[in-house]
Amino acid sequence: MDAKGTLAGLPWWVTWIVIPVIALVVFGGLIASLVGFLVGLLFKVLVFVALVGGVVYLVRRFKAGSSRSDW
Repeated sequence: MDAKGTLAGLPWWVTWIVIPVIALVVFGGLIASLVGFLVGLLFKVLVFVALVGGVVYLVRRFKAGSSRSDW
């Protein structure tokens, strides 16, 4: 028996409201932790990019200002 045959005799509101609500209740914690992990990872990547960009900017600025130094 396939899923379409199982859900065929049910009202529309069971298929489109009750089943997604049950899925959110059962897997809600997993979904929330996954979204939180992805947001945290994105934030860390953005901080990393900003710090690397700042270091590159500072090094280029100091190298341009002291072009005759021997370091």
